[in-house]
Amino acid sequence: MQSKKSGAKPAQRVIKKYPNRRLYDTETSSYITLAEVKQLVMNNASFVVRDAKSGDDLTRSILLQVILEEEAGGAPMFTEQVLASIIRFYGQAMQSYMGPYLEKNIQAMSEVQAQLSEKAESLSPEMWTKFMAVQSPMLQGLMGNYVEQSKNVFLQMQEQMQKNTEQVLGAFGLKRP
Repeated sequence: MQSKKSGAKPAQRVIKKYPNRRLYDTETSSYITLAEVKQLVMNNASFVVRDAKSGDDLTRSILLQVILEEEAGGAPMFTEQVLASIIRFYGQAMQSYMGPYLEKNIQAMSEVQAQLSEKAESLSPEMWTKFMAVQSPMLQGLMGNYVEQSKNVFLQMQEQMQKNTEQVLGAFGLKRP
């Protein structure tokens, strides 16, 4: 029997998806719903969803189902225009850059949200009122940082696309003018 090291990373939680579309959490030995999967995400739990029969990784599919339920729940995050734009990126040259770009922007926005939450936690109702009165400069600073990060990510993406284009052209013996 192996002993666990005190600094060892905990094993990834496994959720099995059965043909009847039910999800079985092997850690709790019980069936769970998409709402409970959402709660795992909200708790930053590390998990993988596997097809019970084949063992295939279905995590992305289940996460997309959670997003679909949230979007249908009344307060959608994505407009039809945004969804259509995302669909248009599939199969285009920009597809491989779009995922990392969105991921980095969402991470930057999460950091802004965490900073705001951290500052707001210690405020009493009176202090919150005062905070809201003067938050504009602070919020502008946080949003300015977010916009700057977003711009930098976009510039990195553009630079990488330029390098890729030059490599492709170079393979054909062509050079940019």
